[in-house]
Amino acid sequence: MPELDNDSFLAHLEALRMTLLACVASWAVALPFGWAGAPVVISALTRWCCPESLSQLHYFSPLEVFMVNLRMGCILAAILCYPYVAYRLWHFLLPALYDEERKAWRHWLVGSSFLFFAGGAFCVAAVLPLIMKFAASFASDTITPLIGLSQFISLAGKLVLAFGIMFQMPIAVCILVRFGLVGLDAIRNSRPYVLIVILLVSALLTPPDILSQGMLAAPTWLLFELGILLASRIKPKPKDEDDAPPPDDAPSSTDTTGTFYESEYTR
Repeated sequence: MPELDNDSFLAHLEALRMTLLACVASWAVALPFGWAGAPVVISALTRWCCPESLSQLHYFSPLEVFMVNLRMGCILAAILCYPYVAYRLWHFLLPALYDEERKAWRHWLVGSSFLFFAGGAFCVAAVLPLIMKFAASFASDTITPLIGLSQFISLAGKLVLAFGIMFQMPIAVCILVRFGLVGLDAIRNSRPYVLIVILLVSALLTPPDILSQGMLAAPTWLLFELGILLASRIKPKPKDEDDAPPPDDAPSSTDTTGTFYESEYTR
């Protein structure tokens, strides 16, 4: 790994600062749109997920609805600005990558984003309605469910985040194999241990009910098998590849990269 001089190091820091500022600024620009759409999303989420007996949620403090709308607005703003944030982060890392690495990371970034949103969509479409129906099934003539709006949104947020994270399993397997951190045969032989880890993580990330834990563990295991299938088509990175001299058309980490950052951010 070549050493960077002080000017190149400062150029990297300036580039990172400008990238982070641009990301925060894009989120701030999207925040009013997220705030405007928060009540609509909350209302649609409640109608979709809650059965008839739980169609009316409650709030127990004067500012609870305001805080729930604010949190939902922040989440929606982050979703809206995500493409721009991903582009800026990719633009920051671009000079330090070779052509092959650029292609690989571009594919992994797109795949990871798709899997995260697919996991969240699966949670909202299938898991949350089942959990709410399961919760409503305990109601009786003497027991009436009284669920708060904040509790429901908090549960939905935790589950969506859990499913989005666990759906990254194929990307994780491919990265481990690509960079030679774990061999493909070792991953195949560790299936029983991976299953135990998936069950434990599912129990930690979901509410303490077998329904949500099983609905998170089952697709995660299928995605793990998909990751093994995809990783079998990936050629592991040679151990001495990092020590090999860069190709003629590759950017120099001390010259080209520093010049790029300086011309882009410190003019």
